[in-house]
Amino acid sequence: MTKLTITNPLLHHSLSRRRLLQASLTGMGMAGLGLLPSGFAQAAQAVADQARADGKILVILELSGGNDGLNTVVPYADDAYYRHRPNIGLPQNRLRILDEHFGLNPGMTGFERLFKDGKLAIVHGCGYANPSYSHFTSMAYWHTAAPNSGEEYGWVGKLADAMAPDAPPNFLVNIASRQSLAVRAKSHVPVVFDEPERFMRETFFEERAVLAHAAETGQVKNPSRQFLLDIARSANDASILVREAWDKYESPIDYGIAGLDLPKVAALIDAGLPTSLYYVAYRNNAFDTHVFQNDLHQRLLTYTSDAVSGFMQDMERIGRADDVVVMIFSEFGRRVPENVSLGTDHGAANVMFVVGNKVKGGHYGEIPSLTALTEGDNLAYTTDFRRVYQTMMQGWLGQRDTADILNGDFGSFDMFV
Repeated sequence: MTKLTITNPLLHHSLSRRRLLQASLTGMGMAGLGLLPSGFAQAAQAVADQARADGKILVILELSGGNDGLNTVVPYADDAYYRHRPNIGLPQNRLRILDEHFGLNPGMTGFERLFKDGKLAIVHGCGYANPSYSHFTSMAYWHTAAPNSGEEYGWVGKLADAMAPDAPPNFLVNIASRQSLAVRAKSHVPVVFDEPERFMRETFFEERAVLAHAAETGQVKNPSRQFLLDIARSANDASILVREAWDKYESPIDYGIAGLDLPKVAALIDAGLPTSLYYVAYRNNAFDTHVFQNDLHQRLLTYTSDAVSGFMQDMERIGRADDVVVMIFSEFGRRVPENVSLGTDHGAANVMFVVGNKVKGGHYGEIPSLTALTEGDNLAYTTDFRRVYQTMMQGWLGQRDTADILNGDFGSFDMFV
């Protein structure tokens, strides 16, 4: 193992900042640099070893606002669908036909190709008992994997804690204007940013010189101060890594009109960050389609399909397609009958998607009935959404103990090769 040695950690101009930061990610003697406590460097080495051993990455895409699953994966062979939706129901001749029962929304060219290549799994009837129709409440349930409770931490954050309790920074990344509850963790401090080129710590001008040296401060005796210095150091290092990764990222792949932050994920993967968990989301409840749904909904699904398809092509380009899986969800579906405004109202059960080279494509879960609806004309859920989460954790990431993360055992699908 290469060991970097510098007598004075403040005089490291002969080495690039990027080399030093990458050393922190791969455990290359950072304790010898006086930049990190020895335990931190050892944790960095352990995580780097684990990343080299399997290299598996989970990317989670949130379709915020309540995506209409029935007009996404359309059950065109079921006459009840058209009886419930005489105006906004999508005719068979406009669909991207998957099989004798289902077709995709016309805008989902990329998803059609992924499905026919065996790389797209569709999970039907995803939901939970006693569903909430509030965006805020239901999303909190999905974020924490704890419906009808007040869980403090997010399921992705708890997963990070379980996978690598002593991991260094950059193990968990949330690309957003503000941190999602889903990534809130007890041990981890997620890297959260929106625009990579502007990702830096906000300070007053007079403070910058002092805060810039936080990363160069060694150990101190006060535990609280040491914790704050470690957080400041990780923030500084992460911001530099993200900006450099984005600056160097170039791709010929077309992600469509809206990349949905997936090109940023691709840039970080290409740069070799030891991140195993990425979380991205639509902004501003985009899928809340109460009025004149069809045109807007098709545009949103086109953006989603193009971006995810482009991302997987980009993973092929950089040689990481076998290492990455994308899971896609929304906080609830829409009510089965159309409303008088040619839209759909908040509903319950919905479809989820899982995409990847190692995914066994096809349909999973029991298809909900369109004639035996629940109160409020909603689909009855047939698959607890936590079963999909458990499938990602156990089947893809190899995290066997998931009961504490999900507050129970919900089983899993045989979804990966």
